Amino acid sequence: MKFHIVTLFPEFFDSPLSSAMLGKGAEEGLVAFTRTNPRDFTEDRHRTVDDRPYGGGPGMVMMCEPLSRALDSIETPGRMLALTPRGRPLDQAFARELAAQENLTLICGRYEGIDERIFDQYPIEGVSVGDFVLNGGEAAALCVIESVARLVPEFMGHEDSGDEESFSHGLLEYPHYTRPPVFRGQSVPDILTCGDHGRIAAWRRHKALEVTLANRPDILEQASLTGDDIEVLREIRAQGGIETLGRNLYVALLHAPVLNKFGQTVAVSLTNLDVHDIARVSRTYGLGGYYIATPLTDQRNLLERLVGHWVDGPGQRANRDRTDAFGAIRTASDLFEIIADVERRAGQRPVVVATTARGAGNASVPAVRQWLADKPVLLVMGTASGLAPEVMEDADAVLRPVRGIGRYNHLSVRSATAIIVDRVLGDAY
Repeated sequence: MKFHIVTLFPEFFDSPLSSAMLGKGAEEGLVAFTRTNPRDFTEDRHRTVDDRPYGGGPGMVMMCEPLSRALDSIETPGRMLALTPRGRPLDQAFARELAAQENLTLICGRYEGIDERIFDQYPIEGVSVGDFVLNGGEAAALCVIESVARLVPEFMGHEDSGDEESFSHGLLEYPHYTRPPVFRGQSVPDILTCGDHGRIAAWRRHKALEVTLANRPDILEQASLTGDDIEVLREIRAQGGIETLGRNLYVALLHAPVLNKFGQTVAVSLTNLDVHDIARVSRTYGLGGYYIATPLTDQRNLLERLVGHWVDGPGQRANRDRTDAFGAIRTASDLFEIIADVERRAGQRPVVVATTARGAGNASVPAVRQWLADKPVLLVMGTASGLAPEVMEDADAVLRPVRGIGRYNHLSVRSATAIIVDRVLGDAY
């Protein structure tokens, strides 16, 4: 496989490409490297490759002419990749895809970037190695080269060498141990010396899941997981306090003060589906409580009869699951009563997080999850056309809205509640 590197600093690659596995791979003819410097394709005595940006602003921009001539000089460029923060994230799947190529051209940007017309006139794909800033694309290009080269057949020597490593199966790698058997009083785990390869494999899988969940839970969504894996993850999450997060989250469904479709502040009636479905969400995710607030006495009486039917009445015999869900429902006349009850139960005042389908909000789901680690959070959901302005103003935070794909944005409150609770507490797998 041949890597063509387009860079203003070809000497940057001298040591990395001649050392260790890359150097050995080049000696054995498994990989090859060329370096092309756009400065060699300039036409002025200063070998100018950059100029000031149109429209003003700081820094300089790499010019089209030298770079285009450098690219045109490569006879078989293959796929052309520019190292850029706006590119496709480099992951193991992308590395495998690139390893199937015979030629790769890596374009290393410098300064403030590359004239956009280069991207318009060449089939260049962007690739990013992370959400951080580098001085140029050279260090990022080395990441691409090494991650791709090690997937070239015979490059790693033993054909299984790369199969058990991090990301190869969508997980981070399990811990490794070697001699001595005891180091500063710490022994190698007994299971690794038991000789039972089946038990060792199971232990390693468990540890890989544990390490991934602790450090990179985001990649579990793409991992190939079995039913046993999911059970292991649930056990690990339970041991790690995920249940505590659930118990610290409370939901309040307000029927007043809310807005009607004309923007007037009103009190509205209960909706049977909202009562049922949010109760089931609360029970499924182990929430600390589900409050339904209405200032209307007849509505509170209706709610108490409904809850009584499922908790103490005929519904208890008909559907035990529904009974469990309705056991979490508490009735209140207003939000202040709910806040006081949560404070009494949790031992501290909750962070009151209002929700809305409009505007931008000022709190994210990760922020809510962080609050839940050591304090109660009350998620306030509004019926009708949403919470009244006074509720929004008194809240400690307003959660960013649930957004759909198009302009239509009219989820039922029960649907929005389910989505938000899952985003806060749901499994990544």
